[in-house]
Amino acid sequence: MRQHSQNGGKTTARNMTSGPIFRQLVLFALPLMLGNVFQMLYNTVDSIIVGNFVSKQALAAIGSTTVIVNMLVFFFNGFSIGAGVVIGQYFGAREQEKLHRAIETTMAATFLLSLIFSAAGAAAVPALLRMMSTPEDVFADAALYLRIYIGGISGLLIYNMGSGILRAVGDSTRPLYFLILTSILNIILDLFFVLVLKTGIAGAAIATILSQFISAVLILVLLTRTRDIYRLSWRELGLDWPILGRIFAVGMPAAIQSVLTAFSNVFVQGYINVFGSDVMAGWSSYNKLDQFIMLPMQSVAMGATTFVSQNVGANNLKRADRGTSLSLVLTCSVTGVIVAILYAFAPGAVRLFSPDPSVIEYGVLFIRTNTAFLLFNCVNHVLAGALRGRGDSRGPMILMLTAFVGIRQVYLYLVTHFVANTPRIVGFGYPVGWTCCFILELSYYLLKRKKEAERERTAPAE
Repeated sequence: MRQHSQNGGKTTARNMTSGPIFRQLVLFALPLMLGNVFQMLYNTVDSIIVGNFVSKQALAAIGSTTVIVNMLVFFFNGFSIGAGVVIGQYFGAREQEKLHRAIETTMAATFLLSLIFSAAGAAAVPALLRMMSTPEDVFADAALYLRIYIGGISGLLIYNMGSGILRAVGDSTRPLYFLILTSILNIILDLFFVLVLKTGIAGAAIATILSQFISAVLILVLLTRTRDIYRLSWRELGLDWPILGRIFAVGMPAAIQSVLTAFSNVFVQGYINVFGSDVMAGWSSYNKLDQFIMLPMQSVAMGATTFVSQNVGANNLKRADRGTSLSLVLTCSVTGVIVAILYAFAPGAVRLFSPDPSVIEYGVLFIRTNTAFLLFNCVNHVLAGALRGRGDSRGPMILMLTAFVGIRQVYLYLVTHFVANTPRIVGFGYPVGWTCCFILELSYYLLKRKKEAERERTAPAE
């Protein structure tokens, strides 16, 4: 079912409070997943081009910077989740005035925070690389790439927040068009800077941030020129403190959880870095492929958040539960197929990033050791998305931090000091965190829903 815009025409917003649930989830999640694929291509194309046309040290350098970039991106993703839940609930409840104030507040905060984080992140680059025990043959390239990337990361953050606003009202299609365009542009610019201008790893970073700025401009033009109910008004841009408080109440736990998880991965990268550039490059290749495998679960989880938030806003809790269950079926099925294919063709997949036999050997080792456990992570992401859609962001934050940070770091310390310090054992720290989180989060979700069901049964009739 589609809402109608202020001028009486059809809107691109999608009302998810009625209609076939599975169809709505697929129609929403599919363009979102494709969009995430193209967004992932930004950094992945950098890795492929520098790994094949610069050096394996340059590939290792990009891989070692990923966790640092993710700390900034994940914070804004958490903020975007909070904004999306609040906007989705206002949309589901048909509160248009609050919907507008939430949109203007979201974008004003994004502009301010992106500038602060860009400056702070660029200044912290040397310290963060030292913290990860980055080898000297990789350090200079990693620092150069990271300074350029973080210095221009505002484009990515503004795009992500703008597309998050569109997702909250059910529009996951048009952001996809922008990503396809700018991802193709990024590939062209990467090849031009690296192969024609011979600018090496710096050229790959410049190509990426230029493409990301173009995507930010496109999303802002869309939001300001639309005549739909989610139009962004520059004249009304500002901070509504009560609404910002609601956004942060939902978004900050998700942001903190994501940032601290990414920060803990700095230490995971440190454990990997002691093995040298061959293992680093193999780990980098595995991580790029792992991120692609996680796209379906992340996309469906975002869909679950939007679906649940709109139905909670419409006070349709049974429909929200049904949407959560179907989201689990969808993401586990798709992820299982992808994992099986990657396991079978692991050597060829790693060869995309580097022809070096040692890099391929370690990349395949990490893929075939870890990826099957991603099925547990499907449940983690979807249930966390559903809980956030209900306004509970603190529970998933505590559980994910316990598993992804606490248990993972304890495991890595114990096995490397008292068992054996090998690449396979260190890399297995990821599945340990995923599996423990699965046990904790599934138990928490089932217990919470049981208590809610009991309250609903005993509540007096109105």
